[in-house]
Amino acid sequence: MTENKKPTCIHCDRDNTQVPLVAFVYKDAEAWICTEHIPVLIHDPHKLEGRLPEAENLNPVAIG
Repeated sequence: MTENKKPTCIHCDRDNTQVPLVAFVYKDAEAWICTEHIPVLIHDPHKLEGRLPEAENLNPVAIG
């Protein structure tokens, strides 16, 4: 999660001068993810461990 710094994607660390970012709130904190990595948040949230609190506890959405 980001605290007092320029918003960046929680997966790839790119900022809004490089990619479109989507803001979301999780565990009462605002975070950002780029449009390229929204599928990671939805289908593979465990890949965000260490970047999003308790990401390993999120249930991925099955494809198909």
